Amino acid sequence: MPGALKEVRNRIKSVQSTQQITKAMKMVSAAKLRKAQEAIVQMRPYAKKLQEMLSNIVSNMEGETGAELAVERPVEKVLIITVSSDRGLCGAYNANIIKLARTLALDKYAQQSAKGNVTIWPIGKKAFDAFQKSKLKLNTTYKDLFLSLSFEHVQEIAQAAIESFRKNEFDVVEVVYSEFRNAATQRFTVERFLPIPKVEPKEGKATKADFIFEPDQETLIAELMPKILNTQLYKAVLDANASEHGARMTAMDKASENANELLKTLRITYNRARQAAITTELTEIVSGAAALQG
Repeated sequence: MPGALKEVRNRIKSVQSTQQITKAMKMVSAAKLRKAQEAIVQMRPYAKKLQEMLSNIVSNMEGETGAELAVERPVEKVLIITVSSDRGLCGAYNANIIKLARTLALDKYAQQSAKGNVTIWPIGKKAFDAFQKSKLKLNTTYKDLFLSLSFEHVQEIAQAAIESFRKNEFDVVEVVYSEFRNAATQRFTVERFLPIPKVEPKEGKATKADFIFEPDQETLIAELMPKILNTQLYKAVLDANASEHGARMTAMDKASENANELLKTLRITYNRARQAAITTELTEIVSGAAALQG
């Protein structure tokens, strides 16, 4: 019985130590989340308006020069930029991202994948680890982006994708990431990066871009397109960064709650075992006293 009590005491100490760690990690993630959430909330309206403007413009450039990044062509080679995190302990966050990217590669682009024409650019070590042993092509150049997250580093990735598209190394570029909603909610999504998606005209209405171009349209579009695409990818990375911290904070909060429940159960078990030991000792003492008196 003493051995059983010691074992339960050790388990209680172990759970308490783990709970201290999960509470500390929750506080750290909450602090990081505030900063990351502020960044994406400020960025999102600007990026959304730029994307709408760009899509509207390219929708009205049929047959015109200067819109090579919006040209649809037969899809033979595919690039999937997958944005995960560097670290785990954030629930099913990374698993969902990797599952979505794998489904995109093996289902939507099954023919291209069978020919070995699907390439993954992982951003974050978890995506790199997941696809390292897969049959898909892997470019590991940008996997450590989150070690030093900045617009300049994201811009390098966007420009590399743009150049690859221009050189016909890829016919379509997709971005798989998690769109941040709130600390407990993320939306795992696939977003077309290249060619630039066009605005679908509403039923019975033709979409018309109401813009005055100065200088000429071709020069302005050639200058603006890459910059707007840089912004779009940066927005996706900021979304993913905020989603990661939100998912980790939620996961650590749940882990702390589970530790509380486990501690309650262990304390009840400990108290019952201690009472049983005391009862046994009292019984032995009474029996011994009765034997002496006899």
